[in-house]
Amino acid sequence: MFFFDFNPYIAIIGDIMQSKKIVDRECVQKKMVQTLAKINKKYTDDIAAKFTITLGDEFQGLLSSGINVLKIITEIENELDDVDIRFGIGVGDITTPINREIAIGADGPGYYQARRAIDYLKKSEKKKESGKANIRLAIDGKEQEMTELVNVIFSLMTAMKLSWTARQREVVWKMLQNSTSQVEVASELGIRQSSVQKSLANANFYTYKEAYLTVGKVLGEIRREHV
Repeated sequence: MFFFDFNPYIAIIGDIMQSKKIVDRECVQKKMVQTLAKINKKYTDDIAAKFTITLGDEFQGLLSSGINVLKIITEIENELDDVDIRFGIGVGDITTPINREIAIGADGPGYYQARRAIDYLKKSEKKKESGKANIRLAIDGKEQEMTELVNVIFSLMTAMKLSWTARQREVVWKMLQNSTSQVEVASELGIRQSSVQKSLANANFYTYKEAYLTVGKVLGEIRREHV
């Protein structure tokens, strides 16, 4: 459990990897706008400042609760599956006024930590000996041991994701997002239930799901108290 001596916000910065190599940047940006609009509508109760594109290849949002952080990240990854994205999750206070309609202009330790997490991921990608991850948590304050445990789990989850085929990824996302049965996923994808079962087994889905739910529960303990 996290204990804070401040009233935390959760800042998320998403950064598209190798964006300069994208052939159809206009198409990707249009898809990003549509995806963030869906997130803003679906998770309105959690959002302190709506997810907004800040640069051509970067976006950010501000949450008052961490309960749906992994769901939000998973949905963005799923919708923008033709690009790779790194995510920095920063927990800290926001010391300037917040405009709920757009996550630009506000500043403070929450955003500093999210940026620190993004910078760490970028540096790690250049070091072959470092564990690969596309999500990292950074927290302002004393809760560093729990933070590192979460980041180790993120690294292991990323290693698993990198081993998935396109079909495995599709099946896993369906199972995670909809909490449906293998039979329902098979029907939705137009394949046999045995194919879904095989994809889940080869993707180590149930191990991944356990890590996903565990981290989600930990992040869910981070919430801002309304004062």
